[in-house]
Amino acid sequence: SSVTQTTQNQRKMGIDLVAGGRLVHHKKRDAPESKNVYLALLVKVYRFLARRTESNFNKVVLKRLFMSRMHRPPMSLARVVRYMAGKDGKIAVLVGTVTDDVRLMECPKLRICALRFTDTARARIVAAGGECLSFDQLALLSPTGADTVLLRGPKTAREANKHFGNPGTPGTNVKPYVRSKGRKFERARGKRRSRGFKV
Repeated sequence: SSVTQTTQNQRKMGIDLVAGGRLVHHKKRDAPESKNVYLALLVKVYRFLARRTESNFNKVVLKRLFMSRMHRPPMSLARVVRYMAGKDGKIAVLVGTVTDDVRLMECPKLRICALRFTDTARARIVAAGGECLSFDQLALLSPTGADTVLLRGPKTAREANKHFGNPGTPGTNVKPYVRSKGRKFERARGKRRSRGFKV
């Protein structure tokens, strides 16, 4: 009958893709949001290298050049030194910023390629006889990423990450948003002097 025919037609019907029927969640970037012209030139270089070389390294660097600043966390010099131990003659590559670390007593000779170096980090690397490279220099030195160590900074080291979750739940170390830290601010006020109780 007409009812069964209608249900059969409903089963056959597809999704109107032209009208935006297919649900698209997170679309990965194919260009950086930044208007920085130097970054755009680096993207041009690594887009070419990713296409024309068989190297996976260039594809990864290109993808990371597109990323937002949150996904390009900085890395301290001490951490770079730790990861480069026993990798003499290799170039450390970081798509992000290399920062100085005052806890590092002496900096060994390193060759590091990064998007940015803080002034103190650059001074320490150069003083130790090392080299601070930019990505266009790296493209000439190692077009396929041979003899390089690709590094990433800790993404969850941001202050905001400490507040993710439910503070006060047993077994969690989530940091609550408090006006200030002290005796008078968000303390469980039992009847004792240390909690501001006065008779």
